[in-house]
Amino acid sequence: MCEVNLRVLKIKDGTVIDHVNGGYALDVIKILGITGKEKRVITIAINVSSKQFGIKDIVKIEGRALNSDEVNKIALVAPHASINIIRNYAVAEKLAVKLPQTITGIVKCVNPVCITNSDEPISSNFSVESVEPLILKCHYCGCVLEKSDLLAQM
Repeated sequence: MCEVNLRVLKIKDGTVIDHVNGGYALDVIKILGITGKEKRVITIAINVSSKQFGIKDIVKIEGRALNSDEVNKIALVAPHASINIIRNYAVAEKLAVKLPQTITGIVKCVNPVCITNSDEPISSNFSVESVEPLILKCHYCGCVLEKSDLLAQM
């Protein structure tokens, strides 16, 4: 039987998001607002073998370094991801993805009568009740959001 090795080239400058939960790379792309129409190379590997997780996804974005807000958003769907900022083919910075205890202004409450969904200028505020599975609780109305609710908003 013939063995085939798939090689993904190194990137000169950009971001590598590794250890994304298997099957969630496209959600990470969506969270980052990447449509595919950008003038940059995006490499996505889905359901790749991983000794640590069994399977994982990898996303490489050439020519773009993530900011802290984007890293926090990624933590919502990939709490174990590692993010490497690449400059001149070398890892220049490693960012730890850590889900904060409070999520403010990133996602909306699904309760239509929640104060955050009114005309009042109030940002949403959720406490993290559980990381795996992801469960968020609205600070204002007590409504509970799960990962599927978040993905529907992205």
